Amino acid sequence: MVIDRAAERLRSQLVSGELLPGQRLSEVALSAGLGISRNSLREVFRLLTKEGLLRHLPNRGVFVAVPSMASIIDIYRVRRMVECQALAQAIAQHPARQAMREAVADQRRLAQAGRWQEVGTANMRFHQGVVALADSERLNALFDHLLVELRLAFGMLHDAEFLHAPYVEMNAAIFERFEAGDMARAAELMREYLTHSERAVLSAHARHMGEAGATSAAASAGRRSLSKK
Repeated sequence: MVIDRAAERLRSQLVSGELLPGQRLSEVALSAGLGISRNSLREVFRLLTKEGLLRHLPNRGVFVAVPSMASIIDIYRVRRMVECQALAQAIAQHPARQAMREAVADQRRLAQAGRWQEVGTANMRFHQGVVALADSERLNALFDHLLVELRLAFGMLHDAEFLHAPYVEMNAAIFERFEAGDMARAAELMREYLTHSERAVLSAHARHMGEAGATSAAASAGRRSLSKK
């Protein structure tokens, strides 16, 4: 279906970081880029707004959603339940290990080249591989949606190297313990990883909201000044 395909392409743009939290979306540009009518694009907007990925503001337009602090905390709560448990109960011979191995190698290669946005994408592939260890299509689908929301949270931190660099070797250490059959340690390292990552994202959220508040206050002050003239 046209709308489903267009919605998936827009989700991919959110995951890749092409669209950033708070960004206003242009109907003209997106309908041309996706090759669909503006009426179909509005259906896509409605679908992704229902999923919490976009936000419609009356008389202003459609914007990429800015994740709330509560949603970030909830995302990491779910990640701990899913990823740590998937590792704890995994077997080292699981087919998902190949995807995990390739993601670790890609992260290291891309980090050496300074391609930090792509390091983040490879990082997500690693964690998709971890979830695949659970052999649950429902969990895979749930996690794919969580990753879109998570990438929106990542988008609030503008220094991609600062955001992704610490996790290259963390993922490698988790994978090393997984391949060695030490699932308890792999799950423990994953929990440490998620705690570290959650703190970084919540700090970015606090800074983002502080900057947005300062900008809004400055704009309001400017309008009041003009109204007095």
